[in-house]
Amino acid sequence: MRTLDDLEVGGKVVVVRVDFNVPLDDGGTITDDARIRAAQPTLDALLERGAAKLVLLAHLGRPKGEPDPKFSLRPVADRLAELMKDDVQLLTDPEEGWGDGDRLLMLENVRFFAGETDDDPELAQRYAKLGDVYVDDAFGAAHRAHASNHAIAKLLPSAAGLLLQREVETLTGILADPGRPLVAVVGGSKVTDKLGVLERFLELADQVLIGGAMCFPFFAAQGAGVGGSLCEQEGIEPAERVLADAKPGQLLLPTDLVLGRDFSAETDVKELDGIEVPEEWMGLDVGPKTAKQYAEVITGAGSAFWNGPMGAFELEPFAAGTRTVAEAMAAADGTTVVGGGDSAAALAQFGLEAEVTHLSTGGGASLELIEGKSLPGVEVLS
Repeated sequence: MRTLDDLEVGGKVVVVRVDFNVPLDDGGTITDDARIRAAQPTLDALLERGAAKLVLLAHLGRPKGEPDPKFSLRPVADRLAELMKDDVQLLTDPEEGWGDGDRLLMLENVRFFAGETDDDPELAQRYAKLGDVYVDDAFGAAHRAHASNHAIAKLLPSAAGLLLQREVETLTGILADPGRPLVAVVGGSKVTDKLGVLERFLELADQVLIGGAMCFPFFAAQGAGVGGSLCEQEGIEPAERVLADAKPGQLLLPTDLVLGRDFSAETDVKELDGIEVPEEWMGLDVGPKTAKQYAEVITGAGSAFWNGPMGAFELEPFAAGTRTVAEAMAAADGTTVVGGGDSAAALAQFGLEAEVTHLSTGGGASLELIEGKSLPGVEVLS
């Protein structure tokens, strides 16, 4: 993969694809600017290397190929200007001109343009006319072949930014040459969403720890009752296969649970020493014994990868399991990698983002890389 060291940027206009798909509240205020801050090292490096201007390409949300004010990048441009201590001009069209003194520019949401998600070569030509060279730093979009991160890279001298480079090197490194024991912590709601990751880690990891609602298809596959818990029916048969493929002692499932009568912070709560969930209850977190066991395995790991919460951590009565895992990842002496998505949100909620070795900015991209899939946004930079 070509990196910034392979690209001459002195005196040139650099088109930079960044991942600024940040969460906004109902009033359009950014609630978490981590992705904007994550791009700063690459932007600073390009300016330090003498780039004349930076023209940033980014998407926000899922507009339908036409302008939509609620998905405007205006709040992002304003926040970037604060962080960079410089003006950021927001362009509404690739053909819009700019002043000689403008150093930082951002094109309005690329998903406002028809053809972006179709990897349209004509739209990529319009993007390419914005600059002299191209840098992709949007790891969160690397698993998609779109005009702003795939077709354009074929038209200009191109390379990976610092964030994209670090993401790929860290995630592939934990697979290729991990410290042992290698521990994978996999949570979330659906077995089918994480099946490829589970299968890969059954090949590579010393232990795989299962949490979140995806434990219930495993329990159902073993004949246990799941009550009113979220249990993906399509996940039961794959769970049976995973159970059959796992080596003895390799796959750990919860042995106790925290139950609620409904999905609410105000619901009745009780701990269950076991996994047989009564009909009128639902499992919403792993229990304290499971959380303690998982934490001990993680802190003793040479390398640990975590993707997916242990329960409904956004509801305080059911946050303890995820918090315990997050604290164990933060305290571990080995290499700790968190695969974005809800796990990243949990680390942020508990104030632990800076305490792990690597916090990925791309949930879907990180999982596909772990699974061994080709990422179009990375392959085009090879």
